[in-house]
Amino acid sequence: MALQSWIDILKSSKKTSLIHEGKRKIHFLFLDGKEMTEEYDLNTDDLIVRKWRHKSTLGAQGQWQVEVGEPLAPAVTSSDSEIRENCFNPLFLRKDTKTSFQWRVRNLPYPKDVFSVFVEPSDRCIIIKTLNKKYYKRFSITDLDRSQLPLDDSALSFTHTNNTLIVSYKKPKEILTLEQELLKELKKLKVTGEGDSDGKTQ
Repeated sequence: MALQSWIDILKSSKKTSLIHEGKRKIHFLFLDGKEMTEEYDLNTDDLIVRKWRHKSTLGAQGQWQVEVGEPLAPAVTSSDSEIRENCFNPLFLRKDTKTSFQWRVRNLPYPKDVFSVFVEPSDRCIIIKTLNKKYYKRFSITDLDRSQLPLDDSALSFTHTNNTLIVSYKKPKEILTLEQELLKELKKLKVTGEGDSDGKTQ
């Protein structure tokens, strides 16, 4: 999907907007039945959350998948209340800034020189690995994939602080322009009343 195609898909989607708890929440319903919700900070216009939901082959609603923001906490039932994920396991999440795509991996108590972070152009992904073989992660930049933009190794950087690895990828100018134009359009949407936090159309 080229950049213009993605822009056209966004424009043709049915959009619902609401303001709730200091956030602008937008629900997108696409022609193919996919749904996307985004939440923006009202003061800074920063993207806080982006989630996707797809219908199953039988037409049932799928689970929300978080692309940007804190992962959704799994529902705890009585049967699995004794078995919970270790809170000290590495936690991978995406939290963008105005100028960069950014991922954080919490609970990695190793020095910075243990980490290797690089672009794998043939697979269109970024790879994180440690010399001590304690952590390995490969992930794509979905925004670049949707717009069919190339990955550039020089845009990638990382730092490590407070047991958290922070990987940043400088947004290309095409993405910055797209985000600015989209935000202008979203601000023009008629805001509905308080609604479902998942942003369902009303």
